[in-house]
Amino acid sequence: MKKIVIILSVFILGVTNSLKAQFTQVELFTGLGKTDFTLYSSYPINEKNTLSIATLAFFQKFNKKANESFDEAGVQPTLFWNINRSVAVGPSIYYNSFAGYSERLSVRLILKNSRALFVIIPTVAHSEQKKAVYAEAFAQFQFNSPINDKVSLRLNGQFLTIWDKFKTHSRSFQQLRAGISFNDHQLGIGFDFDQYGPDPIEKSSFGLYYRKTL
Repeated sequence: MKKIVIILSVFILGVTNSLKAQFTQVELFTGLGKTDFTLYSSYPINEKNTLSIATLAFFQKFNKKANESFDEAGVQPTLFWNINRSVAVGPSIYYNSFAGYSERLSVRLILKNSRALFVIIPTVAHSEQKKAVYAEAFAQFQFNSPINDKVSLRLNGQFLTIWDKFKTHSRSFQQLRAGISFNDHQLGIGFDFDQYGPDPIEKSSFGLYYRKTL
């Protein structure tokens, strides 16, 4: 099976912290099917916070030897121009351990209130390896229900789909998380569903996740 590029925009667009000026966030998900480790950091580069640099690094390891072809690591720095608190646009360079480099341009749209957050990011990109363009759509939601001043229940989901040349399915995933947050620590259960290729090969994993904001 030819391996497909995994473009994880999950942290590039932030979650609860997407409106903070500077932060670093790490997440570990480990389950019966695979283990993921992701680090994301964001910091402003001007006084008005209209420009910021966001950096993503991740590693994905499947547990079964038969699935080793889907193991990946990647890094992606992004320059965002924050037009306002809801809209941002910016280019990025993405490097993947299997697929090499690609250049990307994304628009980030955020809807937010005191308990809920919704993010959608359409992207157009060019793969250096395939010498072709592709389209990507990413969406994320998060719901926060406080129990007291320090503890809250968290429910969030992340959804991605990628189409080579805007017409052939390349990669999709659906990630669901449910847990408890305490003093910037989150712990709970997670489900990952992955699809690879034009005639999708499906993978799924159930496990635990831990997320920490520094």
